[in-house]
Amino acid sequence: MRLSRPVYESLPYAYMGLGAGALVFSYYWRVPGWSDVVVGFGLLAMICGLVLVLKRRDYRVQKRRYGAALDEED
Repeated sequence: MRLSRPVYESLPYAYMGLGAGALVFSYYWRVPGWSDVVVGFGLLAMICGLVLVLKRRDYRVQKRRYGAALDEED
């Protein structure tokens, strides 16, 4: 499945926004047990979004530095 470039580029930020929203939601929705689950989901979503941003940035820096050698693997 291919996504359009704007959708693909916005996914990490959507993950981080969803995670931040979950953290805020868990602060206001204080149900024992479930609030902890929502906090865990929020932290996981924020970490995943941050990892995606950093991995993409690292890949683009390496590709700029070394050229097309990263795309050609035997």
